Amino acid sequence: MLNAGFSLIELLVVVAIILIIAAIAIPNFMRARMAANETAAASNVRTITTAAVVYNTTWGNGYPPLLSTIGGVGSTANCNQANLIDSILASGQKTGYTYAYTGQGPTVTAPAACGAPGYEAYLVSARPTVPGVSGQRSFCSKEPGVIHYNLTGAAIASAAACDALPALQ
Repeated sequence: MLNAGFSLIELLVVVAIILIIAAIAIPNFMRARMAANETAAASNVRTITTAAVVYNTTWGNGYPPLLSTIGGVGSTANCNQANLIDSILASGQKTGYTYAYTGQGPTVTAPAACGAPGYEAYLVSARPTVPGVSGQRSFCSKEPGVIHYNLTGAAIASAAACDALPALQ
């Protein structure tokens, strides 16, 4: 009489092989996802930096007062809602990173149509939402446009702290 099917030993061997392959592949997948998040974060910091410069030259209100000022939805751009970055990035959360934008230095005299005065300088930073899981490095930039990084993923609180970090090549 012929037995149809697999024996218990054969099934255990197949399950063990699958578990070994998963144990090798999952950590590599997590590292690849962290690397992709970090790349996206550095790119988003560059996007915010570019948008801040465009805002400054377009509306004559210095650098934007808030991150949400350079975001927005709709077809009419103005100095209160510039529509220069997507609304998800303007919310401060995207691809496993939290983005912070702060005006630095004195404010400028705002044009009549602008709701809030801009600043003479700015600091933008990105830190992983969960360090070691969504990303490892944090990033920052200010008006020269150079992106700096911190290997620990810690928040970068000042322009001086940003300048002290190594530049991204």
